Amino acid sequence: MTSAVTSAQPASPSHAVLNEAAEWYACLRDGKAGQEDIARWQAWLQAAEEHQTAWHFVEDISRGFDPLRTATDPRQTANALNKAHARLHARRRVLMTLAALSGAGTLGLLNWRESLLPNGVLAWTADHRTPTGGQRSLTLADGTRLWLNTASAINLHFSASERRIALVQGEVFIETAHDAVRPFLVETSHGRMQALGTRFNVHLQETQTQLDVYAGAVEIRTASSTIRRVVAAGQQSRFDRADIAPVARADAARESWTQGMLVADNIPLRQVVQELRRYRAGHLGVADDVGALKVYGNFPLQDTDRALRMLASVLPIHIEQPLPWWTTLEAAR
Repeated sequence: MTSAVTSAQPASPSHAVLNEAAEWYACLRDGKAGQEDIARWQAWLQAAEEHQTAWHFVEDISRGFDPLRTATDPRQTANALNKAHARLHARRRVLMTLAALSGAGTLGLLNWRESLLPNGVLAWTADHRTPTGGQRSLTLADGTRLWLNTASAINLHFSASERRIALVQGEVFIETAHDAVRPFLVETSHGRMQALGTRFNVHLQETQTQLDVYAGAVEIRTASSTIRRVVAAGQQSRFDRADIAPVARADAARESWTQGMLVADNIPLRQVVQELRRYRAGHLGVADDVGALKVYGNFPLQDTDRALRMLASVLPIHIEQPLPWWTTLEAAR
């Protein structure tokens, strides 16, 4: 697929350095660090720019979880986790939005979109939303059934001539109802899809949209080109604003999430972690030396702690948690 690179991005800190930063934060946070500990931390911090970047990342996440330090009620703790996670993601979306606005004179969005605001901002005022870790099912006026995944948002546009859903954040699974007059359309910032009597899943990502079809067929049309492609049942495709990738086999995990499960069939551990991260507040990482381990099984999306324990019981890994909101999977000792 084609993509444009507008500017060089600084390298992200490695998993090992991020863990070092989290351990230093935990050490200094407990109030027991002496002058020697502080001096060693300062020396570590100044030793590399990567250390400073990692430290700021840990600070950024941890600052939002400060209410947990005094919370005693489990329900208050859970609410604090969700609110802090939402603030963290909101801050990142705002920063990305400001960067995009400052770097582009005109926003060339789809000509059928009703707003010039970026997706992260549109999600705040969408017709239907879900929080991090939440899921929701809907039945529309025409009988179509929808499932919204974690941290997702949609707008509905139904008229006498069309049924249209705008996915502005996250993921939606759709079972369309028959309507001989009005086509069923789903749009993202990368293009538009027309359902041809079907069950399908749409996952909006930062640089592309992933479509998985399980019944019927869906036609893709990109936002800024004339390219079109029909994706049949059992197939998957990804597309950005200019191009559509060749079809591949549909991903079972993109259907099983509607049942609250992550189905792993010979996929790398890092991919499992990437998926679980969407349902969990705070940081979830995986060490490079175990990221390629193959995973099989079904894991609960609504209980990520249990899912991690299940992984640790069948793989040569262990769970480290220097902070309540900082969890990593490391090679077994």
